[in-house]
Amino acid sequence: MPGLATKIALVDVLRSACVSLRLIFGALVLVAAASLSAAAETGRADLVNREVLRVCSDPANLPFSNEARQGFENKIAELVADELKIPLEYTWFPQATGFVRQTLFAKRCDLIIGYAQGDDLVLNSNHYYRSSYVLLFRPGQGLDGVKMLADERLKGKRIGIVAGTPPGNIMAMLGLMEKAKPYPLTVDRRYDSPAELMIADIRSGEIDAGILWGPIGGYFARRGGEALTVTPLLKETIGPRMAYRITFGVRNQEDGWKHTLNEIIAKRQGDIDAILLDFGVPLLDEETVPITLPRR
Repeated sequence: MPGLATKIALVDVLRSACVSLRLIFGALVLVAAASLSAAAETGRADLVNREVLRVCSDPANLPFSNEARQGFENKIAELVADELKIPLEYTWFPQATGFVRQTLFAKRCDLIIGYAQGDDLVLNSNHYYRSSYVLLFRPGQGLDGVKMLADERLKGKRIGIVAGTPPGNIMAMLGLMEKAKPYPLTVDRRYDSPAELMIADIRSGEIDAGILWGPIGGYFARRGGEALTVTPLLKETIGPRMAYRITFGVRNQEDGWKHTLNEIIAKRQGDIDAILLDFGVPLLDEETVPITLPRR
């Protein structure tokens, strides 16, 4: 029979062998997990169709997009497709509740041309423009020179506001909501256009002024009748910010696709600016200085 020392030595050998096996097993698990992760990453990357640019878009949402491809997002999508040297294809869906879920997340398309930076529902590219909410009014009606909502000349005025938008918070803080006229935020633009209705109300005198997101206000203010004054709201000292960066939106974790789009934005920024300025979009640089000419 082996002695005690021998038994202890055998136990130590067995214990060491078990530890080694555990370490080996753990290493194999890590390798397998890494392989699965890599496979998953590859699978996600493969969701992007590299043979055609598949864009998720609203069929009736000028100035952004429509089925006739007349909006500035349509023009920018054409620019991206041209840079990639592939055809352009659309998945149309009203940009209301369920838009991202029914388009990008359903893998029916690979790119949303306009998406606010900071919303983690999608993965944002670098921003390709920055704009702000604007105040609109008829010139020569006592509001010329108004630059901010705290201006005393707006007291007692009937102001149009899209319900649920950030300027509404500032209006409430300043006591401007009592006579305000609300317009709906989420509609099917095939049937309703709150912005165009607000513009018509300003021109008719139904309301004294209105507040819209800059790209919308800048576009409609110079179409369909008397040109309106469009003033970016850049001097507010209370409430939420009025300026926002707009990006391309892609599915989360599709980093390679995002980097490709970032390169296109950097290369074609001047061409993108030219499109936006042609549509009357009030553009701002990072110092909140208005951009009036395409950047080089």
